[in-house]
Formats: sequence, C-alpha cells, structure tokens
Amino acid sequence: MRVLVTGGCGYKGTILVPKLLARGYQVTVVDTMWFGNFLAPHDRLEVIKGDVRKTDEISLKGMDIVIHLASVANDPCGDLDPKLTWEISALATMQLADAAVRNKVRQFIYASSGSVYGIKDEEKVTEDLPLKPISEYNKTKMVAERVLLSYSRDLLVQIVRPATVCGYSPRMRLDVSVNMLTMQALTRGLITVFGGQQTRPNIHIDDITDLYLHFIDKRDKAQGIYNAGFENLSILSIAELVKKHVPAEIKITESNDPRSYRVNSDKLLATGFSPKKTVEDAIKEIIDAYGKGLLKDEEKFYNLKWMKKSVV
Repeated sequence: MRVLVTGGCGYKGTILVPKLLARGYQVTVVDTMWFGNFLAPHDRLEVIKGDVRKTDEISLKGMDIVIHLASVANDPCGDLDPKLTWEISALATMQLADAAVRNKVRQFIYASSGSVYGIKDEEKVTEDLPLKPISEYNKTKMVAERVLLSYSRDLLVQIVRPATVCGYSPRMRLDVSVNMLTMQALTRGLITVFGGQQTRPNIHIDDITDLYLHFIDKRDKAQGIYNAGFENLSILSIAELVKKHVPAEIKITESNDPRSYRVNSDKLLATGFSPKKTVEDAIKEIIDAYGKGLLKDEEKFYNLKWMKKSVV
C-alpha cells in the first residue's frame, strides 16, 4: 500500500506517519517544513520538502491513498495572509483531488475542522447542520470540503471534522487550548484563562491519528463527512484539569473571543470507532514529556509567532 501524506511533518503527521509505517505501508510525505521535520528516517519513508500549491511537482503515480493534512492551521494564522491561506487550504486541495482522480488514486482522506460550524447554540452539533464559518481558516475548510465532495463519483472521499487536538507530539503545538494551558502551568505556575465559559470539543492526538487508520480499514463503509470530538469542555474546566496535576494559579480575564462550539460524533461511533484517550491523558503525557526534557516551551511550537518570524 502506497500512501501520500501532505503536511506529514506537522503536529498530527509526526504521530500518524510512524503508525502507517508500522503497518508496512510505503509512505511519501510532502511538507514545506516551515516548522521543521521531526520524522525519524525509515527505509519505507520518503520525505519531500515541497509545497502543495505546486501540484505538478507532486507525483501521485501508483499512490493508493492520499491523506491531506496540509493547511494553514488555526484562525490567527489564516488571517495573517488570507491569500496564502486560500491558495494552500482551498485551491491546492482542488488541484490535488483532480490529480488524484487522473492518477487513479482510490481513496482521499481530508482533514477539515470542527470549527466550520461557526458559533452554534445546539447541544448536539451534527454533520447535517448548516456551516457558518467565521474566519478565513474556517471558510477555506468549508470550500475544500465541497470541492472534494464534487469528486465523489471518481474518488472515495472521507472528510474528518476534528475537534481541537491535544497531546504530545515531537512536532508540538503549544497554541491549542489543552497544550497551551498545561505549558503555562509548568513554566509559570499561572494559567491565564480568557473568559473561560467558551466550550471547545477536544480529541487526543492518538485518537485522531488512529481515526485515519480506521478510515483506511473502513473505506467501503465510512464515506462522506464525520465529526471527530469526544469531550466538549469549557476552557475553565480544562484549566482546572491541568491544576489537578500541576500546582498553579488560575487567573480569569475578560475575552472578546465569541467562539464556543461543541460537536457530536455519534455518526463516527456508529462506524465502529471508539476513542481510547482523554484530555486528562493528554495533560499527563505533556507533563511527562516536559519532565523528561523531551518538550520545551519553544517559539517554533507557536504557529502564529513562527509564521510571523519565518514565513509571512
């Protein structure tokens, strides 16, 4: 089995790629490496420093599966350069899907985002609710989804709308809620919570990467769009979970961030997938990695700061 992973050097890709290799797959990674490359060398792994916007330079010949993770990740980074965001997250997705069809790739798994729903009041945010994205990042994800679904007759398309991912990865992200609050507690003894009542759905990094494997196995029974999030928690409750394991003060300040959303993943659970880890597991694993010196509070783990400094 030959698998192409775009953005495979990223936060999720760095956990996913070794799992694909462990299955015996031949894996090709295409990544700009803006944030480095933390993948260990392997005789069945080819890592290419490349840009998904240059689709003609990406060979899909002989590929069985495309797992498309490449994106300008999160709202602030998407707003930093909207043109770049649309080119990478929407236009390149269309070009990649078109190339996949022409090269007879049989399966295309796309990492969208649970934030495409926008601000919702419904208790159960399911896949059939209307999308009302409120940022460039959300909008590009929505457009990319619709583009991919238009190829469904010629390509097996599986779209994941993940919750906020949490947990340790060698290519860490410290700009997502659970990871950020845990690092604040470890390095400052102070957790700053803006507002606190906003709800965020969460998923452990091991579960989201296992989900891609699940979709490979269930390709004939799990097609279309699936939410992936299993703990809808307020920011304040996440901070309190961190405080259980790290002595820290919680400081609550005012927030002008209106985003509050939750997702329901019953449709995904019906395919036979079940999560194995929790937000609390993620917190404990981050604490452990920090204690062992595997993780430091470094600027390159904050996407916006690093993009301002090194990319845009």
